[in-house]
Amino acid sequence: MPSILVVEDDTSLRETLAYNLKREEYNVQAVGDGKLALETARKNHPDLVLLDLMLPGLDGFEVCRILRQEMNIPILILTARDDEIDRVIGLEIGADDYITKPFSMRELMARVKAHLRRERLIRQEVDSEQETTPPKILTFDNLIINPVRREVLLDNTPLNLKPKEFDLLLFLAEHLRQALSRQFLLERVWGWDFAGGTRTVDVHVHWLREKIENNPANPSRIVTVRGSGYRFEG
Repeated sequence: MPSILVVEDDTSLRETLAYNLKREEYNVQAVGDGKLALETARKNHPDLVLLDLMLPGLDGFEVCRILRQEMNIPILILTARDDEIDRVIGLEIGADDYITKPFSMRELMARVKAHLRRERLIRQEVDSEQETTPPKILTFDNLIINPVRREVLLDNTPLNLKPKEFDLLLFLAEHLRQALSRQFLLERVWGWDFAGGTRTVDVHVHWLREKIENNPANPSRIVTVRGSGYRFEG
């Protein structure tokens, strides 16, 4: 059974979430503060995390940032704050989705199932590809992308990329010199059921340019296609 870590300081909501998730036959751990969330995640390695932002000790943003550095699992932010900046920051630091309080329990369960299903399909696809033909290492002058190791080297130095940054760069590189719309990238890299908007793509492209371009203000590798999206030139 998939395991889910619920991180929510409101006791009533935490117990309600745990109850409903257990009814769906998930294994559930539920904690009420940021430090305990990190300890529990490191010990039990959950398949998905439901993470409140307003937490005692470490807040949800910091917990998300640390978890994303250590684990490649779906992180769904639960927040009472509906400001766009909070959502963008959450996505920038590695969250996969967000849902604003108050929310429908049915919608939350649907999103949980969708993220777990997509994660399972991705793993099955990766396993299947590795059993047949090993993914090809992509080389573009001083930039090397290794799909198996999920590693990017620039001038033989490893880059510290977030999981979605790597996924986006790899997808762009696999479609060399093809103009790809923001919506297409969002659907293929984040999934068709991702709740965020195309601004998410722009944010991640900005982060990638800061890391792989000689001049991020005048990019030559990931170029903007006016009225469409982006194109990877290698």
